[in-house]
Amino acid sequence: MKMKTMTRWAVGMIALMMTAVPAQAQTLKDLLGKATEVVESVTGKGSVEMVGSWTYSGSSIEFESDNVLSKAGGAVAANTAEKKLDEYLTKVGIKAGNTKFTFAADSTLTVSWNGKEKKGTYSYDASTKKVTLQFSKVLTISPKVTATSSELDLLFEADKLLKLITYITSKSSNATLKSISSLANNYDGMLLGLALKKE
Repeated sequence: MKMKTMTRWAVGMIALMMTAVPAQAQTLKDLLGKATEVVESVTGKGSVEMVGSWTYSGSSIEFESDNVLSKAGGAVAANTAEKKLDEYLTKVGIKAGNTKFTFAADSTLTVSWNGKEKKGTYSYDASTKKVTLQFSKVLTISPKVTATSSELDLLFEADKLLKLITYITSKSSNATLKSISSLANNYDGMLLGLALKKE
């Protein structure tokens, strides 16, 4: 769960809209809808441009529901979970800088890890905000994608992330992999993932 802060410009625009919109149109739905449009235009999250090379920079965690974060100590617990995931990924050999995803314009995908490459294809679905990664007939997974022009997160259900890690690193019977699965079981609706930075 990388915390991406909104720019001051976006905050100013949202405040301006809240005062400029006629009173009869100022329903919560109207305001939130317009605010979302501004935020997406600033952060680039309205659309995803995946073509290019993206290098792993750390773990990423997202909750499908805000319930966990809204509870007392929720943000602290989430931060702790992210640090643990970072630690576990490092133990299985996925470290900042040594894992790269290259998405080509022709929908082919190359995942590089410690000098080894895995080839596949990808297809992004804007309606679900998920990308389907297919590696021959061996593995097909569809993580959720959040992205800006310079950062991209691939967010998985725990079992799907484990399958990707196992495929990339060829490690299948590792106690650390079990720890990653246990981590997800501690929180309801938690997605685990990889934070990537564009080269």
